[in-house]
Amino acid sequence: MNSVPRQRLVVIGNGMAGMRTVEELLARAPVRYDITVFGAEPHPNYNRIMLSSVLAGEKQIDDIIINPRAWYTQNAITLHAGDAVIGIDAKTKTVTAASGLRVAYDKLLLATGSKPLMPPLPGLDLPGIVTFRDIADIDKMLAAAEAKQRAVVIGGGLLGLEAAWGLKRRGMPVALVHLMPTLMERQLDTEAGTLLQRDLDERGLHFFTSGQTERIIGSERAEGVALADGRTVPGDLVVVAIGIRPNVDMGKAADVDINRGILVGDDMATSDPDIYAVGECVEHNGQVFGLVAPIWEQAKVCAARLAGDTVASYVTPALSTRLKITGIDVFSAGKLAAEDDGDEEVVFRDAAKGVYRKLVVRGNRLVGAVLYGDVADGGWYFDLIKGNKDVAEMRDRLIFGQGFADQDCCGGSKAGLNVAAMTDDTQVCGCNGVSKGAIVKAIGEKGLTTLDEVRAHTKASASCGMCTPTVQAILSFVTGSDAAAPEVMCKCTDHGHDHVRHAILDQRLKTMADLREALGWKTADGCAKCRPALNYYLLCAWPGEYVDDYRSRFINERVHANIQKDGTYSVIPRMWGGVTTPAELRAIADVADKFNIPTVKVTGGQRIDLLGVKKQDLPAVWGDLNQAGLVSGHGYAKGLRTVKTCVGSEWCRFGTQDSTALGIKLEKMMWGSWTPHKVKLAVSGCPRNCAEATIKDIGIICVEAGYDMVIGGNGGIEVRVTDPLTRLTTEAEVLEYSAAFMQLYREEGHYLERTAPYLERVGLAHIKARILEDDAGRKALYARFLFAQSFAQDDPWAERAGGGVDAHEFQSLAVVS
Repeated sequence: MNSVPRQRLVVIGNGMAGMRTVEELLARAPVRYDITVFGAEPHPNYNRIMLSSVLAGEKQIDDIIINPRAWYTQNAITLHAGDAVIGIDAKTKTVTAASGLRVAYDKLLLATGSKPLMPPLPGLDLPGIVTFRDIADIDKMLAAAEAKQRAVVIGGGLLGLEAAWGLKRRGMPVALVHLMPTLMERQLDTEAGTLLQRDLDERGLHFFTSGQTERIIGSERAEGVALADGRTVPGDLVVVAIGIRPNVDMGKAADVDINRGILVGDDMATSDPDIYAVGECVEHNGQVFGLVAPIWEQAKVCAARLAGDTVASYVTPALSTRLKITGIDVFSAGKLAAEDDGDEEVVFRDAAKGVYRKLVVRGNRLVGAVLYGDVADGGWYFDLIKGNKDVAEMRDRLIFGQGFADQDCCGGSKAGLNVAAMTDDTQVCGCNGVSKGAIVKAIGEKGLTTLDEVRAHTKASASCGMCTPTVQAILSFVTGSDAAAPEVMCKCTDHGHDHVRHAILDQRLKTMADLREALGWKTADGCAKCRPALNYYLLCAWPGEYVDDYRSRFINERVHANIQKDGTYSVIPRMWGGVTTPAELRAIADVADKFNIPTVKVTGGQRIDLLGVKKQDLPAVWGDLNQAGLVSGHGYAKGLRTVKTCVGSEWCRFGTQDSTALGIKLEKMMWGSWTPHKVKLAVSGCPRNCAEATIKDIGIICVEAGYDMVIGGNGGIEVRVTDPLTRLTTEAEVLEYSAAFMQLYREEGHYLERTAPYLERVGLAHIKARILEDDAGRKALYARFLFAQSFAQDDPWAERAGGGVDAHEFQSLAVVS
């Protein structure tokens, strides 16, 4: 029996709309077509709406790639990137590219996107003028930022504001010129637009509203803009971001019907039944498109039709708007103001918190919403608008959000969890067009249990991150576990530890000020709970770049001493693996005599503790100890404390390996590594386990065949015995595997979370997968640990252990908590 030959599908446009259609088509009819894709840009498919995040330094180009080149290969798609189509012959059904390549088609998909609107201004052809549409534009703007130039952005809509903010984040002075009196007038009412301008003005952007650009200033290159009212705005870079218009060039080449855009019917076909079109290039029922939500729906309908569905029809969905400026939350949907006599506006303002809400109600139906400062209920309001739901029963509580509106007069909940009230078609992730139903289905079918798994399988929350709390809530709701919900760090933020750590890396945040601004911290300087955590997370993420903020450390870490109940301090010099020398003992004894230290005690970690040191003596005590070669034992630190050893094979008749020497090697490799909480190690020379390795964060038990590595022990109030990880054969393996586990804990642990609760939270299987099953990943963790250590052991804090801080600084230190 002969198989049906594949038809030939040619896609012109390698952007989001075209490739989303191809993805949907492959899901429906994976072998129906041989697919050829032409793209004008030399890149694989990327998320164009995340260009603002790249410009702001929050993401890299690689981070916004949707379909890498390997995806095209895996799906047998022929990609011609950087080779634009210049001609279409609809009679012979062929397309011709700029390279001269000619390709025949049975079906043709036009997904050519849009072009930036360019006003007819004198000087618009000067060097230094750039639009904001693609990666090439980003490269030009980044080059200008690197040269420390000034920028003028023309346009105060979504695109212009995101361009202005991105350039500001790159360190450029930025002025924004907008024709209208308030910003984003198509998406926000006057009140919200005014609040937005106020907040952006406080962030350092300069605004020229009611400003009609008359011409570009400059003769050899752009030097700014001149406004019709006589004002001038200087700038070395002029970004034009006033809007877009459909790119209909290929529609003209194909001789299909065109108005403002390429005209399509409900089936997404053009006037030529073998030519389809999707995205910003199309016009449907008199409407053109610039947001992703309707384009994702177009992709579904077009793919269904190409797959043979004769029923699928496109209906323009209701639209909502969000602004991707970190730390500023804006949402709007439907009507921005009352339009009919029967319309009512319900308004809530909280000036102190910068919160504004306006709802437009028509005949007990919500028809519009504008939210500023707190947009958590935006999705719920959007569902009410889309569903044309009767809100009469909750009318008096509607403005306060779902949490209040769902309660009856006795305080009981009518709808239960917010997630339960969401319909399956509720769009959760606008960047990637992922609905609640798609997330729920993936969690159920694939057994997903973590946010990272949901991101990997659905792309929800994988781009700008604004939907992360909703995705977390859905995950928690479906799995029935509160573990999926993020633990809020403190009262200063609504974010959990994992979200903050992801944001630091994804948005390349490298100072506490940038981090608090980017994530919308509620208090300007944070608090005693979040400051140490943020300091650690930044230090862990950017070794060698981030400057440790000592003022965000606890007093014990700052003075290298433990405060005691009588107000004195204890000082613990480090003894590598519990081994000392007569010279070190003499130095400790001399210090105890010189400063009248009342108590000298051997600790449980095989070190000597000097107790009762006066605060004013701490610098001199450390100075004398340092001269004897003794460094801080960090008996107070959120870092490596001790590596306890027994005498092992060197002295013990039962010893199988040299546990003392191995313990010293581990301690010298790891000392100075800041961690989420204190870390203790032990190396026992035989299975008799005299060093108590089975209640340490990392334990090594020497056996005849090598070394058993165990992890996650805790000898504190809640004793936890370690879990066995693996058996190793050489000391080199012990060092590599131990450092890899330590780095994994450093990168994934929550601040003030010991390895025992960390292990229980992520699971032993997860750690084994990262350390044992992924050789390349383990070696990468080991390399990152050594890289961080190359800075840690040379950092100023290490010198402080030797008295590198004068008495005046010690006197001025304040306890963090």
